Amino acid sequence: MRDHGGNLDWAMAEYGRTGGQGEWVDLSTGINRVPYPVGTLPPAAYTDLPTGASMAALLAVARQSYGMTGGGIAALAGAQAAIQMLPMLLDGPRKARVLSPTYNEHAACLRQAGWQVEEVRHLHDLEGARLAVVVNPNNPDGQCHSPEVLMALRGRVGTLVVDESFADPRPDLSLAGQVGEEDLFVLRSFGKFYGLAGLRLGFALGAEARIARLREMAGPWPVCGAGLAIGTRALADRDWQSTTIARLVQDMGRMDALAAQAGWDLMGGTELFRLYATPDAVRAQSRLARAHIWSRIFPWHPRWIRLGLPGNETEWARLAHALTGKAE
Repeated sequence: MRDHGGNLDWAMAEYGRTGGQGEWVDLSTGINRVPYPVGTLPPAAYTDLPTGASMAALLAVARQSYGMTGGGIAALAGAQAAIQMLPMLLDGPRKARVLSPTYNEHAACLRQAGWQVEEVRHLHDLEGARLAVVVNPNNPDGQCHSPEVLMALRGRVGTLVVDESFADPRPDLSLAGQVGEEDLFVLRSFGKFYGLAGLRLGFALGAEARIARLREMAGPWPVCGAGLAIGTRALADRDWQSTTIARLVQDMGRMDALAAQAGWDLMGGTELFRLYATPDAVRAQSRLARAHIWSRIFPWHPRWIRLGLPGNETEWARLAHALTGKAE
C-alpha cells in the first residue's frame, strides 16, 4: 500500500481549508519546518539550462558534506528518484528483501519493476538476499543500525541498499565513506533536513560504474538550476547544519514531553519526527486535524501516530493546546 504523509489536500477536503494551506501545520512528513534560508539566486538559475559546471560544484560539496572517500555520486530528483531507478539498474535474479515496516516505496518500486519482494522484521532475516534494503535511521520507528553491523551484513547479501534519508543529524551512522564497491548503494535526501522538499533533490552513492549508469538513466538535467545552486550553498554551510541539529535535538525532548502529557507512549523516532502509541490513532489524528494540524497514521497499525516537529512558537502553542487543551 503506497500511502504517504504530506496528503494535505485530503485533510483540507475533510476538515476544511478556512483560508488556505497557510493555516494548517503539516507535521505528517518529517520535513524540517525551519528551512534553510534560500536567499537570492542569480536569474540564470531559473532562465538557463543547468550547466555541467554547476552540477560538478554540487557533487563536489556533497562528497565533502557526506564524508565520501571514494565511489561515485549522482544528484537526482530526490531520493525517491533513486528508489524508482535502482530496481531497473540491477541485474540478476530479481529477489529482494526489505527490512520492514519502513518507507513503503522501496517494496512498491521493486515490485513494480518485476522483483519478488519479501518484507522481513529482523536484520538477520536479510541474509542471503540478492538485494537487501535497510532504511537507517528507519521511518517510522527511528530504529538505527551501526555502520559496523551493516558492513557485516553487506558481506552476506548480494547488494545492500541503505537509505539514509533521515541521517543528516546522525553522521555517525552513515556508510557514505564506505561506498566504492558494486555491492553497496547509499541514498541521501536533501529536502528533509534542509526543509526544502519542493526542490526535489537527493543523491545516490555507490560504485562509479553503477552510478554512471544511473546518471544515464536520469538524463541530462535531473536537477533544476535552483536546486543545484541552493544545494551547493546549503551543503557547504556547516554553521547552519550544526545549529539546526542542536535545535532539533532540543525539540525532540519538547515534543516527547507534550506527547507524555497527552498520555501517548514514545515508540521511537528521529531528530525530524517522533512516533507514539495512542489508544486510537485515527481518533488522535482527527483530534489534531480539527485544530488544523496534520499528522501521519499507518493502515497497518491501529495505535501508531507520527509527528514532525513544529517550526516556531505559534505552531508549538497550537500543538500543545490541541494535545492537552492548554499551553505548555
